[in-house]
Order: sequence, then C-alpha cells, then structure tokens
Amino acid sequence: MEYTLTKHYKAIIWDWNGTLLDDLEICIDAMNMMLHKRGYKLLEKQHYKEIFTFPVRDYYERVGFDFEKHDWETIALEFIRDYRDLIHKSLLHDRVNEVVSYFQTAGKRQFILSAMHQDFLVETISARLDPSKFEIIAGLGDHYAESKAGNAHILVDKTGLSKDRIVMIGDTIHDYEVAHETGIDCILVADGHQSKERLETTGTKVLNNLGELIDLFN
Repeated sequence: MEYTLTKHYKAIIWDWNGTLLDDLEICIDAMNMMLHKRGYKLLEKQHYKEIFTFPVRDYYERVGFDFEKHDWETIALEFIRDYRDLIHKSLLHDRVNEVVSYFQTAGKRQFILSAMHQDFLVETISARLDPSKFEIIAGLGDHYAESKAGNAHILVDKTGLSKDRIVMIGDTIHDYEVAHETGIDCILVADGHQSKERLETTGTKVLNNLGELIDLFN
C-alpha cells in the first residue's frame, strides 16, 4: 500500500474492540475469573497479547482450556456474561473522538465492523460515542466471533465504493486477514489485543496508537 496516498481513501471501516474501545484489561480480567474458578494459571497482559487469536476457541485452548473436559458453548457464554458485567470499566482509547471527528471533517465515510453481538455492540458504542458518526454499525448475530469476514464483504458492498477507496483500521492479525479477504487495505494499531511484533508479521502498516493516524493521513 502506498501510505503517502491515504487521502485517496473515501471510507474508513473501524474495528471496535481493542481499536476504538480499550477493553484489553476487562478481557484479561474476565478470562482470569474463569481460570481462577477452575484452578488454572492466570493470564498476564504480555502473554495475552502474544496468544490472543481468532477464532476465539483457539485462543481459549492456548490459555489452557481442554474441551475434552469443558463444554465450549458453556465456556464461551460464561466469558460473554463476565465481560458484560465488566464492560462499564472500559473507556475509549485516547484521542478516539479527535480522530473520528478528523475523518468526519475530512469527508471520510466511517463504519464499524465488530465480532461483538449486534445489540450489545450498538449499546456499548452508544454509551461512549455518537453512533450517528458511523453510517453502518455491523456486529454478529451470535457470541462466537466466527463470521466477521462474511459481514465485511456485505459492508464493503453496501458502501458502493471501489475497494481501493476503503481502508480497515484494526488491532489484530484477524482484522488484517478480514481486510485482505475482502480485498481492501488495512492499517493496524498496536495498543489493542496483540503485540506490535505479531502485527508486523502481516507486512501491513502498523501504528503505535490512534493519534498517529492523523499524521499519516496528513
């Protein structure tokens, strides 16, 4: 990607969790509640950022869950319940409002694409950010985060734009994979759920924080 040509983009597709919403700590806390209950070793932040992945079942197995012993659906729903109980502790990343307003002023169309359940996604965004700044807010219809790419294809089609005019901004390798599968560009930000070193293996542009987006697009 020619990042000197970022003004060429007409639409931004934002990932929500970890990119705009700083929910890293509550994700670790929710998982540690489950691990503690079962006598497993607790997660530390750096280790989390090295093992977190999609599909999330693979991440749970890396954490230590043996699904010969545990029912996957029960575990997944328990995490969602604990996460929802903790969500009030999560705020937006620094400069989110500034960056979103910057793109709005620049005439960029903005969308949100997330692996969060649709109703909870809209509720969570509305409590922290003006949802009217985004043309479409697209979440999933279940709790298992397995079809974000399918929603990405639908969302890109709905923009009516050429794919080279759209860029996805996320915080995980999965966001890059979704963008790549959909045929759009991707910029990753390394203050979310995966380490900068892991993100750089994609070969795409990796920023340290959201504030660097303004410099990049200027």
